[in-house]
Amino acid sequence: MSQLGGRCCPILGGGPAVNGPRRAEIHPQSRRQLAHFRSPRLWRAMASREPFKGKATQNQWEKLFLDCTRRYTSDLSIFGKTPVRFFCSISSSRVQDNRFVRHSSEGETELPSYTWPDNQVLLVDQSDQFVFKPMLYELLSGEVDDWEIAPSFTDLLKNTSVQFVKDRVKFIRPLDHLNHIEMGELGRSCSGGLVHLESGIIIEYDWSLPQCSRLVLALGAEAKLDVVPGSAEYAFPFLTLEDARKVNSKLTTLERQRFGKDSPPIHVAIVGCGYSGVELAATISERLEDRGIIQAINVETTICPNAPPGNREAALRVLQSRKTQLFLGYFVSCIKEVSASEDSVGMTRIGEEMSIDAKNHRNKFILELQPAQRGLESQILEADIVLWTVGCKPVIPHLDPFDQSNTFPLNGRGQAETDETLRVRGHPRIFAIGDSAALRDSSGKLLPATAQVAFQQADFAGWNLWAAINDRPLLPFRFQKLGEMMTLGRNDAAISPSFIESLTLEGPLGHAARKIAYLLRLPTDEHRIKVGISWLTKSVVDSVASLQSTVTKVISGS
Repeated sequence: MSQLGGRCCPILGGGPAVNGPRRAEIHPQSRRQLAHFRSPRLWRAMASREPFKGKATQNQWEKLFLDCTRRYTSDLSIFGKTPVRFFCSISSSRVQDNRFVRHSSEGETELPSYTWPDNQVLLVDQSDQFVFKPMLYELLSGEVDDWEIAPSFTDLLKNTSVQFVKDRVKFIRPLDHLNHIEMGELGRSCSGGLVHLESGIIIEYDWSLPQCSRLVLALGAEAKLDVVPGSAEYAFPFLTLEDARKVNSKLTTLERQRFGKDSPPIHVAIVGCGYSGVELAATISERLEDRGIIQAINVETTICPNAPPGNREAALRVLQSRKTQLFLGYFVSCIKEVSASEDSVGMTRIGEEMSIDAKNHRNKFILELQPAQRGLESQILEADIVLWTVGCKPVIPHLDPFDQSNTFPLNGRGQAETDETLRVRGHPRIFAIGDSAALRDSSGKLLPATAQVAFQQADFAGWNLWAAINDRPLLPFRFQKLGEMMTLGRNDAAISPSFIESLTLEGPLGHAARKIAYLLRLPTDEHRIKVGISWLTKSVVDSVASLQSTVTKVISGS
């Protein structure tokens, strides 16, 4: 995912002072640099590591904490997106001279420097825009503009040494499996692998080289549309910026066609009632109001089955208030386009007769629903647009077809199996995060492929890349669930923080909290400031317009 590569760029580090006669003192050159030393999440993870064995436990822990206060950079080289999605390769960047000292009874001594080697940073992606996917729904409601959640890489990187190249990955050739590592130790091989781009560029990565290059798989997921007949041909996925633009364009076209009061309503079918399907249903139902009929289909007997109860109940109330039709306990068996020769009179939807003028409405679709639960009957739905939110598949970049020894350990979902330090098993020089990584928690349960998990993995991957360069201990990934959020409209959302049990923020308060949380997740300080000012201005304008409308109604009523 593009936003996952973006989240890899800031490497978080730093550490607390060690109690006792010794402490680490850091002298950053600016307040902004000081922020790079602070990452409570990483320090909590370090604290959860197994204690050192032997008598020197305290001294070893103290040394580890002190050494972790070294300054490192936040610039990396990322190679994103294969022809089907993306992957990332991360290399090092420049460092600045910071002063590190240790105070002890013997006086002040300067600590050794652990840095990123000085090297050019390169970002390669098949798209020229960074996309913040959690806010794609706001494009449909008109709350945000494209530039706010999809800024160009050129704008984001203009004040950095990072170079951006728009290209696509053809295939990769990793050479770091065990036999190559053994050869490298004997001095017969020093290459970690090769990245072949479609433009013909070949990139070599290996941390034994002066460049200290790294390879990180940060692939996104693509919609799994070939599930039922007709889904790939007629359904719209909703995963990328291009998908959101297509859906918005289709809705705009339908709104213009059905502008008159006597026009038939717009039928929108949404397959899947997980978070994505429910957020789409809430957003589109608010946008169309009485001009549309939203039909949401889910194989489960409830919406958002894995969501906190507070979020699920808030979403149900919103959907019911907007007269969204829920078909729970059903799965779609087929999607067909209505042809001019097809006579659809007499097909039934919720006990009502449904007729289609095929000559005038060629772009209507029929969804055949089959019951997934006992006691339900088959249904046939009519729709002007079908949105598909069920099923995603991670994408691993193609391997060199002429090297049969190269393999990635994949699980049943197609994700690369990783160890607790986020390195691909059997490939110690390749890291994987986000949708491309299959990582289990301490209980053995596979971590969900969510943005929250990917954000945290990016922090740990950045740290472990730095640690690998400087021969420091790698941190095991520890996921901390912070809560769950969902949008329910232009001024409505639901948030269930994990640190306060049974608390759910709903309505305008939840909406404001969600936007603030996501504002802080946007890339670069400069972009966050621009977007924050834009959102604040829009909020003021909307408030003034609402006040004027209320005053006008009061005056006209009196």
